[in-house]
Amino acid sequence: MGKVAAKLKVMPKSPDVDLDALQERLEASLPEGAHIKGTQRDDVAFGLVALFPTVTVPDDAGGTEAVEEAFAGVEDVESVQVEEVGRI
Repeated sequence: MGKVAAKLKVMPKSPDVDLDALQERLEASLPEGAHIKGTQRDDVAFGLVALFPTVTVPDDAGGTEAVEEAFAGVEDVESVQVEEVGRI
């Protein structure tokens, strides 16, 4: 069984969101078997910074949908979208 790695773009609701706390909430929301292997930050506009966590999930977990849904339900998350996906 292999693994899938996905880079996701997580947009906070406002520039005032504490990104460290948001990152901790994202990690706590992960479904079983999923892991964050690193997170990058990128300035978007007007002080808004997007988080780009790289998440690994087992290949048989049905892709990244469970992770996307979990992240979308986290407090202060405006949107979640998949940027890149690949098998490792």
